[in-house]
Amino acid sequence: MTNKKKLVAGNWKMNGNVAANDALVRALVAGMKDAKCQVALCVPAPYLAQVQMLRHGSPLELGAQDVSKHEQGAYTGEHSAAMLKEFGVRYAIVGHSERRQYHGEGDQLVADKAKAALAHGITPIVCVGETLEEREAGRTEEVVKRQLAAVIHTNGHCISEIVVAYEPVWAIGTGRTATPEQAQQVHAVLRAQLHAATEHPDRVLILYGGSMNAANAASLLAQPDIDGGLIGGASLKAPDFLQIIAAAG
Repeated sequence: MTNKKKLVAGNWKMNGNVAANDALVRALVAGMKDAKCQVALCVPAPYLAQVQMLRHGSPLELGAQDVSKHEQGAYTGEHSAAMLKEFGVRYAIVGHSERRQYHGEGDQLVADKAKAALAHGITPIVCVGETLEEREAGRTEEVVKRQLAAVIHTNGHCISEIVVAYEPVWAIGTGRTATPEQAQQVHAVLRAQLHAATEHPDRVLILYGGSMNAANAASLLAQPDIDGGLIGGASLKAPDFLQIIAAAG
């Protein structure tokens, strides 16, 4: 493994308001001056401009929570990678389990969204993960490999430019967390899959995204194939998020 910097990415989901965002981002910028990892905030689209201004001059990167596979056109409610790029967006989440579950997004659409992001210099954070039923049926490895395979097949040699986030669906917003050993086991499977797909597998960061918080971050981040976290609820609380950032240093 190379000594690459870990990445801690906050996913605000559909949370936030102008006043709360201002206080949160200012607290993060002030508190992460000595951060040794990469840090990003994936915020709702209406707040991209606000957070872009607030993060100015800091190492805090801006992320979007989704991106369209289309370049432009009659796609009401969608936003293209080119639009996101104009707001200084560095990362875009694709294939989050909530998008797969509530919006019916399949593996190929997720792969196409990743391709659209890459075409505009935006790093897609590609989410993969199994449901509780799939885990109990012993299908975890099959499911995550299928989800990642679609992205690899569609993006070919560009695959070393993505970020992968393993998010066991049964551990998102439930308070349940995979043990460090369970998480590492799946991360190792994904790493092996990337080794077979690219000459630069160690350039790909693999994040853990299932209820990582201030209390469990250090033990998860100590695992050899866990390169950071995709943080939900804890990213809305400056002290908690800063503690995770410190654990990733």
